[in-house]
Amino acid sequence: MNAGEFEPVRGVPDLYVHDTGMFETDEYGSVYVYDADRPAVIDTGTGANREALFETIDAIGIDRDELAWIVPTHAHLDHAGGAGHLARRYPNAEVVVPEKGVRHLVDPEALVAGTKSAVRDQWRHYAEPAPIPESRVTGVGEGDRIDLGDRRLVVHEAPGHAPHHAVYHEPDTGVVFTADAAGIYVPEAGVVRQTTPPPQFDLDQCLRDLEAIAGLCPDYLCFAHFGPREYDPDLIGEAKRAYVEWVEAVRVKRTELDGDDAVVDHFEATSRDVEFWNPERARADASLNARGVLEYLDRVETP
Repeated sequence: MNAGEFEPVRGVPDLYVHDTGMFETDEYGSVYVYDADRPAVIDTGTGANREALFETIDAIGIDRDELAWIVPTHAHLDHAGGAGHLARRYPNAEVVVPEKGVRHLVDPEALVAGTKSAVRDQWRHYAEPAPIPESRVTGVGEGDRIDLGDRRLVVHEAPGHAPHHAVYHEPDTGVVFTADAAGIYVPEAGVVRQTTPPPQFDLDQCLRDLEAIAGLCPDYLCFAHFGPREYDPDLIGEAKRAYVEWVEAVRVKRTELDGDDAVVDHFEATSRDVEFWNPERARADASLNARGVLEYLDRVETP
């Protein structure tokens, strides 16, 4: 897929995947549109390319007054940055986010500051988020259900990536919207990569989240980065290995190099992701992921 395009998710009626063109990279950021009885948008992108998403929703045939749900999987701005802009365009849509993310959507100031600190010069790829009135935001937790009329999304908390992170399960068709809990799927290479951003990445919890996804016995995984694919149990094992090996690589390199900046520089310079993403995106991901692991190691290895 290319930026701004959308297509049906094969095997899942009424579900579409939209390529946001996030960070000026094709097949990096997904938004899912469910044309159900009560239509929903799952994740929203950064908001920077929202006009293309609006065009996709129009092309699918969902009118402005018909969209019922705007459903970020968590509050990170590559997933929830467009939520306020969508809420303004679709006045009848209720915004649903894991409970710990509600405050960030109502008042995004602290989240914006944290995101700018984390992503640095990549901030130019984000839109300034629009605050959402508290009356339009509902917090959800483990086991809650989002009613799409002819189907439902079941909420499962998955806090290894961030405390405000969840995956959504549509049990009738066996779809799991994995957000960042199953890592980053790269369609071009058919591999799963880790995503370990600061400041709250937790390896042990990530591994438990992966087990929880497997326990749902899904038929399809819909990755936020990037796209849907049929479930294969080997994917969970691949994701586990990616996370464990990445954390160990950062741990080892920290013992070899002089200072954390040198560790980050090393992984930026040696990133293999340039094979399938543009070099700027590959370096930015490597930097973010390395810094997230370094902060995690500080927490778990400090006496």
